[in-house]
Amino acid sequence: MTEDLATRVLATARVRGWHIATAESCTGGMVGAALTEIAGSSDVFDRGYVTYSNAAKTEMIGVPPQLIARHGAVSEEVARAMAEGARAASGVELAIAITGVAGPGASEAKPEGLVWFAAATAAGTDAERHDFGPLGRARVRFESTRAALALALRALLAPV
Repeated sequence: MTEDLATRVLATARVRGWHIATAESCTGGMVGAALTEIAGSSDVFDRGYVTYSNAAKTEMIGVPPQLIARHGAVSEEVARAMAEGARAASGVELAIAITGVAGPGASEAKPEGLVWFAAATAAGTDAERHDFGPLGRARVRFESTRAALALALRALLAPV
């Protein structure tokens, strides 16, 4: 399923003439890996930022530290800032961001399986929240990769 989604994302980006960047936290580069698993992806996939720490989010893609302090790394605001920052830093037409709690180490406010996603294009930034639940770290990361690819596909299919 993930390979099919990745293939569709790449094909749709090719048709549009778009390039893609990722900004990943809890997935640690899995979305970029899913895209680059497909032969020929280099004409569409530009780069991936693995911004696992808060410092990396700030240093690599310009997420304001005050935003992280105010809302936490796992938030809609930070997901949006990650996507917008990755798009600005890379110059691509589409950037996808993921930040969440793969587990363990969840809190009541931010439980295991809570993941925020964002897609930034010239038309704006869309964000969505997924509550996967306590599926275990590997499963949350897998489901997050799939959800990010689905969001990327929706962004690519949206009117400009």
